[in-house]
Amino acid sequence: MFFRPLQYGVHLLANKPGMAHNPRMETTHNDDFLLDKFDVSLLRALQEDAMQTHQHLSEQVHLSPSQVSRRIQRLRDLGLVTKVVALLDSGMAGLGVRAMAHVALQQHSGAERVAFETTVAAMDEVLECFTVAGESDYVLHIVASDLQSLSKDVLQRLTQIRGVSSVRSSVVLETIKSTTSLPLHHLSRNKGSKRSARLG
Repeated sequence: MFFRPLQYGVHLLANKPGMAHNPRMETTHNDDFLLDKFDVSLLRALQEDAMQTHQHLSEQVHLSPSQVSRRIQRLRDLGLVTKVVALLDSGMAGLGVRAMAHVALQQHSGAERVAFETTVAAMDEVLECFTVAGESDYVLHIVASDLQSLSKDVLQRLTQIRGVSSVRSSVVLETIKSTTSLPLHHLSRNKGSKRSARLG
């Protein structure tokens, strides 16, 4: 097989500009939105390996398997756990080139933004796209099979999008740190039994 999943991960909800509003996440005062130390421990364990059995998780967080099951379902229902995925090795998948691209638009009209964001959303090579403050309007995280593909299939296509004034790219030489796990230590800094998490 050409590539293999190296790890299973769980994605947690983080605040993102433009994220669809979820009315279930409005308040942090309702007990439904309070995380205790068991929830935090469970989230840490799930971020490390979301394919662990409930029995294995129960041994780590000191709960029964049935309690683990109920808590995981609650975290999913709240929208805190957004999805469970297989994380692939990009090099083994033939995507050995990684780059960051800074894109600026000529104008910031609704039409130009829509044109750019719609096109980028359909590009498989773009893993992430962020709106940013500063000289650039967007920062893109890109993968490609080689430098030629990066230039021809991605960067040139970006420059041809309506309203794009400049594209500056930096090729990643070495990955020092790469993780999908969100830090959760701030949820454990309280002295009480539960900590309120802002969901949304």
